[in-house]
Amino acid sequence: MSAIISKLIPIAWSDTTRQQLFNTWLNTCISDFSLDTDTLGLASADASFRRYFRIFSKTHPKRSFIIMDAPPDKENCTSFVAIAKLMQEAGLLVPDILQWNQVDGFLLLSDLGTNTLLENLSTQLDLAIANLTPPLAPFLKAVDALIILQNAKAPDTLPLYDEALLTRELNLFPDWYLIQHKGITLSADQRNTIHTSFEHIIKSNLSAPRVFVHRDFMTRNLMIPLDPDESRLGILDFQDAVLGPITYDIASLMRDAFCSWSEEFVLDVTVRYWERIRRTGIIDANGWSQDFGEFWRAVEWMGLQRHLKVAGIFARLTLRDNKPKYLADAPRFINYIRATAQRYRELFPLLRMIDAIENTQLNPSYSFGRL
Repeated sequence: MSAIISKLIPIAWSDTTRQQLFNTWLNTCISDFSLDTDTLGLASADASFRRYFRIFSKTHPKRSFIIMDAPPDKENCTSFVAIAKLMQEAGLLVPDILQWNQVDGFLLLSDLGTNTLLENLSTQLDLAIANLTPPLAPFLKAVDALIILQNAKAPDTLPLYDEALLTRELNLFPDWYLIQHKGITLSADQRNTIHTSFEHIIKSNLSAPRVFVHRDFMTRNLMIPLDPDESRLGILDFQDAVLGPITYDIASLMRDAFCSWSEEFVLDVTVRYWERIRRTGIIDANGWSQDFGEFWRAVEWMGLQRHLKVAGIFARLTLRDNKPKYLADAPRFINYIRATAQRYRELFPLLRMIDAIENTQLNPSYSFGRL
């Protein structure tokens, strides 16, 4: 999850050896791409160990480039490059890889600009308000891009979103949010509730057809392109893509990490997505192409896995990585978790446990079909 920065911010280096490696590599790119080093500055802040810089051209001052600083002992640039190629071949708009120092972990990329879909929406809406109804058109573009991605060739080399990975991610919630952040010593009953609930969630998620999954497909990673003639949304932050449940990315898009859309809007876009994806035949095997209620249930249970994971990640970013800004959005994910848990009987014990910990109560919400 990254935050785009539009103004020039000086770059700080805690490791002088890495700074020297960067300067040496950058000097090899200056003449080939006519880079103006006086314009070099921080482009985005990221929850990972990656950093992004922006630099402009000397000969074409309006043209800019992005530099990725990704220490190879902490980040997998090989995955980023390979996935970018796969997505481009599918017809999606992602940054071009212009130069790659594989040994040291520096990449020069084309720049998709600073106007994220989230920032674009913020000029029209007060995103601090809950249950907003944003404009529909950009979300339909996002749905178009998502369906292209899900129909793209997803090779066996992509990591599998399997039971082991789903379990590791879910365990971030008790390990980091409940125990580390909330300071709770879990009782045997609470641990049993968590274990049983996680079993239900994993079983539901593993039943979904497997496709190319971006894994962070949301407004903060979708770009309004610089070229006014470009109709596609740009896509960023795809290096953690996996082969996994088709329900993941639509849940990620509609249950945003940094703003909350109205239930009516979430349903509207999800139905429109369902109408389009069922025409491809991908979801026929589950019977979801005939029953939106069953598909919606699967999306909700997939979203629940993500909400639990992200609440844990945000706590870990604060407590381990000294990045406290993320934990401010944890209440949004607790609300998402509670809203889903109250709709399904199997999740009532989880809901009661969280309500006791958070001192919260039930809220009205939508459900479809059988509980």
